[in-house]
Amino acid sequence: MTSNSEPSILFSGLIASRSKYWLWRRQIATIAIGLLVVAIAIWFSKARSPDPTVAAIQQPSVKSSDNLPNSTPVVIAPVRRGNFDVNLLAIGTVTPLNAVEVYGRVDGQIVSIDFKEGQMVKAGDLLAKIDPRPFEVQLTLANGQLARDQALLDNAQADLTRYHTLLAQDSISHQLVDTQETLVRQYKAAIQADQGGIDNAKLQLSHTKIIAPISGRVGLRQIDSGNMVRASGAKGIVVITQLQPISVVFTAPEDALPQVMKLLGSAQITVNAYDRSQQQNLGKGFLLAADNKIDPATGTIKLKAEFPNSDGALFANQFVNVKMPVETLAKAILVPTAAIQRGSAGTFVYVVKDDQTVVVTPIKTGPSQGDITVVNSGITTGSMVVIDGADRLREGAKIKAIVRDTPIAAANSGSHNGVRNNSHTQDPLIWSRDLSSRPST
Repeated sequence: MTSNSEPSILFSGLIASRSKYWLWRRQIATIAIGLLVVAIAIWFSKARSPDPTVAAIQQPSVKSSDNLPNSTPVVIAPVRRGNFDVNLLAIGTVTPLNAVEVYGRVDGQIVSIDFKEGQMVKAGDLLAKIDPRPFEVQLTLANGQLARDQALLDNAQADLTRYHTLLAQDSISHQLVDTQETLVRQYKAAIQADQGGIDNAKLQLSHTKIIAPISGRVGLRQIDSGNMVRASGAKGIVVITQLQPISVVFTAPEDALPQVMKLLGSAQITVNAYDRSQQQNLGKGFLLAADNKIDPATGTIKLKAEFPNSDGALFANQFVNVKMPVETLAKAILVPTAAIQRGSAGTFVYVVKDDQTVVVTPIKTGPSQGDITVVNSGITTGSMVVIDGADRLREGAKIKAIVRDTPIAAANSGSHNGVRNNSHTQDPLIWSRDLSSRPST
């Protein structure tokens, strides 16, 4: 019975293994066919969605009714003409025109501190006092020496007068008279030296009152009352920083130097300083000077502007964003930056035609700032361009237009570019850009 069951078990095992083998092959074939179908589908989807600029250049315009029976809602805006202000944008550092660390000019003990930390002082205000008693003693000694020498001089002059009388009577020799005249001159010289000693003592005494050499804001005091100060000490009493007026030092690329130097020699260039977010104008000043050399490591030149800083918004060593107009593009063609599209064929916009279809129009752009871009060629004033929904369009697509008839300036109201003109006025629109940026073509 055992011999008969062994062949049957072997036969059934063989059948089971062959079934698993064919099942595995069918699964592999199914997966391969599925991957092939997915690859064909992806290839067909790419082949049927060409770049809009390439389709516009290589193929004739197709009527939207043949391809897009339904209109695509988009937002459009007009192309306008206005003035575009070319600005030099840079990061600057607020630098005081004068900063003085105040030292004692004589050695002595500080008896009082007469300023409050952080207060504004004027030139000549009292800051501190040094014990004046040692210098008053020196002044008393100098006055005593002067009085002594003055008495000697008076006596020598009286003797000289008597000698001249006796010489006229031929009672004494000329030698005695000459000697007495020399003694008088010696006493006069001694008096001059004594007067110099008195002046020096008075000067040293005046230095016991430490006064502010400039107007500005005092910092934190570096020494307290009761301490000894020395004229040759390494640490001063306080630092005074001039804040009104104050300067801002910033750099400009060397490519902008010809424009800056031309304006510097002919007109007063306005410079505006903004905070870190470029939303708040911290002050308006004027370009003061340019450095005499270009930094070879960075290819920039340092510029200095002066600000009145009447409200104290600018602080020493503060980082600010500087905006300085260097050129104005008059009557430039301005389009919203959102309307500009980029493809393999270059930069283009969707222009709306009279039949409510769009056409791909290649353009060459100029400077740009925020929501506004200057167009050098490719489009005319008065054209309507798509600013929202362009990702769903292609050449000849039918649209349902939502017109944004607000002037371009109103789209940027409240931005940090400065004062904007009202949309109902006839004044030209003023815009700005970073001078260091290169326009795309």
